[in-house]
Amino acid sequence: MTYQLTAPLLDACVLGIVEKEDAYGYTLTQKVRELVDISESTLYPVLRRLQKDECLVTYDAPYQGRNRRYYAITDYGRRRLEFYKDEWEKYKANIDRLLLEEQIPTENQSGDEVKAEVKEADGKEEQGNE
Repeated sequence: MTYQLTAPLLDACVLGIVEKEDAYGYTLTQKVRELVDISESTLYPVLRRLQKDECLVTYDAPYQGRNRRYYAITDYGRRRLEFYKDEWEKYKANIDRLLLEEQIPTENQSGDEVKAEVKEADGKEEQGNE
């Protein structure tokens, strides 16, 4: 991928995966790597930071005679993920507006207001072509 993955976006990816189900460390890193180009050695510090920030907790469970460390999201981690999702939607809308030149509602505008503006602009263009 051309775009760099920032720490908050990487945190959001990890929390999004663990929100669905608790994950074994190796499995979690593989799921993240399916989505973004990142080394395994980069991800473990992220997991430790999220654990330190109380977004994740760990527990050990036996698997084929050995213990595996699993990561689970906390209530605080869920709130943080919701914050990241809201921020992502705003960020994505702004980038879409810039790159795709779409009329996307601003925070103070409804979708209907944007549609009305687009319709009005289309009407002016049609009048200019007559």
